[in-house]
Amino acid sequence: MFINRRQFLHRAGTAAAGFSLAGCAIDASRAPKTLSETAQDTEPIVNPASLEKPNLTIGYVPVNDCAPFAIAWEKGFFRKYGLNVRLSREASWANSRDGIIFGRLDASPVVSGAVTNARIGAEGARHAPLCAAMTIHRHGNAITMNRAMWESGLRPWREYNGDLEAFGRDFRNYFENIPSDQRVWAVVLSSAIYEYFVRNLSAAAGVNPFEEFRVIIIPPPQMLVNIRIGAMQAYMVAEPWNTRAISGNEGVGFTFAQGHEIWHGHPDRLLGVMQSFIDENPKTYRSLVKAMIEACQYCSKPENRQEVAEIISARSYTGAKPKLTEAAIVGNYNYGGFDNQPRLVKSEETTLFFDLPEDLRRISGNHSTFLWQSHSLWLMTQATRWGQISELPTNAEELARQAWKTDLYRDIAGEMGIACPAEDYKVEPAEAFIDRQPFDPSDPIGYLNRFAIRANAPTQICLS
Repeated sequence: MFINRRQFLHRAGTAAAGFSLAGCAIDASRAPKTLSETAQDTEPIVNPASLEKPNLTIGYVPVNDCAPFAIAWEKGFFRKYGLNVRLSREASWANSRDGIIFGRLDASPVVSGAVTNARIGAEGARHAPLCAAMTIHRHGNAITMNRAMWESGLRPWREYNGDLEAFGRDFRNYFENIPSDQRVWAVVLSSAIYEYFVRNLSAAAGVNPFEEFRVIIIPPPQMLVNIRIGAMQAYMVAEPWNTRAISGNEGVGFTFAQGHEIWHGHPDRLLGVMQSFIDENPKTYRSLVKAMIEACQYCSKPENRQEVAEIISARSYTGAKPKLTEAAIVGNYNYGGFDNQPRLVKSEETTLFFDLPEDLRRISGNHSTFLWQSHSLWLMTQATRWGQISELPTNAEELARQAWKTDLYRDIAGEMGIACPAEDYKVEPAEAFIDRQPFDPSDPIGYLNRFAIRANAPTQICLS
């Protein structure tokens, strides 16, 4: 019998979750306090006195995603645009989101579905006018599977050469041979694109995620200890928590797939704020977006990536060794495994901060920090497909336009001399997705109806 994540956590989560919470709590006092000499020497081009609210509290979570925030702080981009920022180290993606909603934070990175789900109330999410005008980065995440999954025959997705049927056989073989209460997959938040990826991957392989396993919510720093003690079998999270399962924690797991192998070009983290912040502080918001764009551009440059990996390895940020942070920043990515075979892939698109690879750059002006409202529509189809809302909102396009401030971004980026795409929507080609199902934002209902495995799917009854 399928039980939802809340029932599961109530029944079975006390021991493992309690252990991991005690061992992996985030120390908020570790947030950086003193500006670097570089930042202190930066001359503001915006007078702080001209801003409505120059003093800001901005959150970050201690994973690789914090890189643009660390760079904006360390390299003086906040100061350049007249901002006096206090960084706040957040324990989880829920804390990061809720800190904005409840006013503790002025801005913070949020998972890409958080803004959308706050607008549509997916899975009981608190209705709130969350907004975003830019992506912090694309990609930069991966699925980790435990050693038992490897020993059952599962391998990194790259080695299946696109054969979903073969993967499905191996996947089902593993789950059918363990008790139902051990079929657990963890993600960082229900509105994270990671949950949708996990469910899409499973369904594409013919394994019904409603019936075969449970998805639970675990903060990133608790992933490793929970997989080590057997509280879950796999997880999807931002780096360096996938690489940590391979390097420094040998024997824990291997990378099954990076997120870009499931949807190439997907948004990961957005710069979240409340609508009221934009309305009350329009000049301040423009300064914030400009500082973050410059930080993302800095992180994107190949010549800076090693330095970025070293900066975020500091105790104030991830506290991970550079060899762990650099895998997804520099792009020397090791999938691991337990057969002593090298699985190193070198690619800067492991994490996309600003510049895009050629196949994603086909649209004039496209770059990583530009938000496509069609991606917000895709997220709404996933909330519908997996039963977080009963049906796709009839005003889905209006909600996407309200939440993802594409026109405002174009205006701000234009002041920086950055060209942007002229459209808000684009078709995602079949080859972008692991299930080879294209997404046309003009027909989201048609897209949903293509999938046999989904919440509220019609049931066929044969009468004899």
